[in-house]
Amino acid sequence: MKNIFLIILLSFRVLAFAQDVTEPANNPKEWSEKTEPFRIAGNLYYVGTYDLASYLIVTNQGNILINTGLANSFPIIKENIKTLGFDYKSIKILLLTQAHFDHLGAMADIKRETGAKLYVDEKDANELKTGGKSDYELGKLGVSFKPIAPDYLLKNNDKVKLGNTTLTMLHHPGHTKGSCSFVFNTRDKNRSYRILIANLPSIITDRKFSEIKDYPTIKEDYIKTFDAMQKIDFDVWVASHASQFDLHQKRKPGVAYNPKVFMDRAEYLNKIKDLKNTLLEKVKE
Repeated sequence: MKNIFLIILLSFRVLAFAQDVTEPANNPKEWSEKTEPFRIAGNLYYVGTYDLASYLIVTNQGNILINTGLANSFPIIKENIKTLGFDYKSIKILLLTQAHFDHLGAMADIKRETGAKLYVDEKDANELKTGGKSDYELGKLGVSFKPIAPDYLLKNNDKVKLGNTTLTMLHHPGHTKGSCSFVFNTRDKNRSYRILIANLPSIITDRKFSEIKDYPTIKEDYIKTFDAMQKIDFDVWVASHASQFDLHQKRKPGVAYNPKVFMDRAEYLNKIKDLKNTLLEKVKE
């Protein structure tokens, strides 16, 4: 589950179930399972599936949705937002941590229904426009999603503002050319929290970096990303997959609101260290 490339390469079977959509037929079942939506901290909420994380940020001028899971995550996300008491149609901005089918499969449909504006890292814009067919790894395997035209292109440290919330996009390439994370501040009852929505970049396994001709800077991008991620200042952190930040070990359905369970900086740094070590071992090859 931690490495999307490994999962797909174990089986080349793909499932085409709609025009412009071709997803692997052997996705982990946790990617499509429902889970209880809940408040993480301040105005940040979890609205994704059991493992594919989607985040709703509620502001006084509409809402922001980050990531949309698989194509079949569409009704789950809508239901989760409604369960929390928010209006699905109040989504004004869509964001993305990486241009892969498991994080934007429902993006085109949600954009169409809500009229929300899509902001993306400029380095992933071409992959969105081609429906993933230009991706250096998944594209050659025939994996695709509905093409999407971004409304705004972002560079490192660009701001995305809606109402009383301002997010900063952090360019963290490697897993994709435009992988990114987000940081923002949220006010809670008794204090403020600095939130990190981290894109933990798993490492491609099937080829040497020197063989990836259509992404010649991939090794250097990974190295720069891990170095940058070690230096981020935050209080609370989450990630693109629930399993990456051990969500279901930290929080069980129905438990009381408690942002402190997501404040383990040492855990975050250890995960970055492990990923960096995997990278260094690959570089030695």
